[in-house]
Amino acid sequence: MYTRRDLLKHTSAGFGYLALAGLASLSRSSALGAGADVAANPLSPKPPHFPAKAKRVIFLCMQGGPSHVDTFDYKPALASDDGKRGKYGGALLKSPWQFRQRGESGLWISDLFPEVAKHADEMCLIRSMHCDQPVHPGAMTQMHTGTAQFVRPSLGAWTLYGLGTENESLPGFVSLSPPAGSSRNYSSAFLPAIYGGTKVGGSGGRFAQAARFNAGGGQAVPDISNPKRTTDQQRRQLDFIQSLNRSQMPAGDGANVEGVIQSYELAFRMQDAMPELMDLSGEDQRTISMYGADSDPTRTFGRQCLLARRFAEAGVRFIEVTHGNWDQHARLTEDHAARAEACDQPIAALLADLKQRDMLKDTLVMWGGEFGRTPSAQNGDGRNHNNKGYTLWMAGGGTKGGFSYGATDEHGFEAVENPCHVHDWHATVLHLLGLDHTRLTYRYAGRDFRLTDVYGNVATDIIA
Repeated sequence: MYTRRDLLKHTSAGFGYLALAGLASLSRSSALGAGADVAANPLSPKPPHFPAKAKRVIFLCMQGGPSHVDTFDYKPALASDDGKRGKYGGALLKSPWQFRQRGESGLWISDLFPEVAKHADEMCLIRSMHCDQPVHPGAMTQMHTGTAQFVRPSLGAWTLYGLGTENESLPGFVSLSPPAGSSRNYSSAFLPAIYGGTKVGGSGGRFAQAARFNAGGGQAVPDISNPKRTTDQQRRQLDFIQSLNRSQMPAGDGANVEGVIQSYELAFRMQDAMPELMDLSGEDQRTISMYGADSDPTRTFGRQCLLARRFAEAGVRFIEVTHGNWDQHARLTEDHAARAEACDQPIAALLADLKQRDMLKDTLVMWGGEFGRTPSAQNGDGRNHNNKGYTLWMAGGGTKGGFSYGATDEHGFEAVENPCHVHDWHATVLHLLGLDHTRLTYRYAGRDFRLTDVYGNVATDIIA
């Protein structure tokens, strides 16, 4: 015979399971066009529009705008014209670093990245990037969402929406140490909330507490565990909360409530999977040292890159790793050198590690900032923002290795050959993932939205 307490307990659990069953009826809108099957789990793997070159993305985001003319865009005329007045004003400033031809391909890469340069034959340099925004917040937002004017889903959210993920116990989109106040860059905006990025670790040195070499280290992802409850107790508690959430579902449009329900369920599943994945104690010392994850100045970014590989290996679809600050309006020689020293070895290790695991061929690794810097000097030893021409590179994931695409003018100020706008870059990334950017749409507020709006052309020349 049931007591009143037993009846309430089992009834509340039943409501929770009904809520979960209701998720099976969610439509995937128009992500894969008319006639696409309805997925029981919105994060389950989904077929691409056409055979994909890449299965996953690791985006190494260099916050602040690294100088292309000091890293990957060789401009001999900038050295010969050092001190002269530039076409767009100011005295031209030659790079303090030597450029050398690297690998069998002979790509010109500066001494600022000696370890990354060893992988020149895997790299595709897009030397004609440009965007619309000359200021950091706008350019960063456009790089991530395609626009600086409105709140829109990020590239990672669109990727997850279109393809789903391969591990139901982990988020499909992870942002490692995003800068403070940058949630728009990894948000889902009007897409269902489950497609938004999961923030892991704080910015800068605070990330060191998020990934340790022991199972008991640091709370990397907040609010995914309840230490006051056993798993069974927490399951019953969650079921009751989910029933309350379901009862608040508005008629005709419950996307926001569904997003809350789904995020709670994912967090419940993450409790076991996430800490285990972020425990680096199982990695051998040789791998840890290769990434520079055990010593300064590479410790923090080395751990981030090592975790990026582990997330990719576990089936996470889109991983972003942020590094900065590259905003050198002065002291460029000193500060750019420090930034590069902190990330050069870890990036090279990531490329080598992916390749030896046979993952680079279907993992698209991308490196770049929101814009570049001017060829002219500012404050003596510094450079100003430059959104008219800069470099971004990609490796693996179906791109041509040892290849240079596009060009800036002789001093590196403006894209003049095969200009590649942010919309074109987004279209190309989605294409490598097997997604047609014109078909990856979501209906919101009476119209179909897409990452590239009404723009974007795939840079087919870089595709292997």
